[in-house]
Amino acid sequence: MGVFDYISDFFSVAPTTGKKRKPMQTVEIKVKMDCDGCERRVRNSVVHMKGVKQVEVNRKQSKVTVTGYVDRNRVLKKVQSTGKRADFWPYIPYNLVAYPYVAQAYDKKAPSGYVKNSVQALPAPNSLDEKLTSLFSDENPNACSIM
Repeated sequence: MGVFDYISDFFSVAPTTGKKRKPMQTVEIKVKMDCDGCERRVRNSVVHMKGVKQVEVNRKQSKVTVTGYVDRNRVLKKVQSTGKRADFWPYIPYNLVAYPYVAQAYDKKAPSGYVKNSVQALPAPNSLDEKLTSLFSDENPNACSIM
C-alpha cells in the first residue's frame, strides 16, 4: 500500500467548479410532419445539439423522441425554430390509466394505444359504477357483509 499512497500524493481530486452536467433524459415532442423534407428538417435541427445521443422521428404518430443530456425546453425551442408547430408529447399509453375512455382522457386525435395525459382521468366519485364497486369493498366500513 505504500506505493499507492506515494503515487496518490501527486494527484489531487478537487471538486470542479464548472457547470453541472444535465441528467440523461428522453424528450418526446409532438410535431406535425407531412413529407420527408419536414422529417429531415426536424431531425437535422435536433441531431446536432450538444448532448444529444439519439433522435427518433415517427411521422405516422407525429412524434419526435430525443434522448441525451439535454434540456427539454431547449429541444422544444429548436424544433419550433424549423417553423413547425410543436408541443410536448401529451399522450401516455392507455394501459397506464385506470379509466382510459373517460371524457377527460379519451382523445380521437391520439395515436392508437394512447390517451391524453390528464390529471383527472377518473370518473366522478358519486357515479353509479363507483358506488356499486365500493358496496362490497373490505375498505368500506359501512359495506354490506353477507356471509
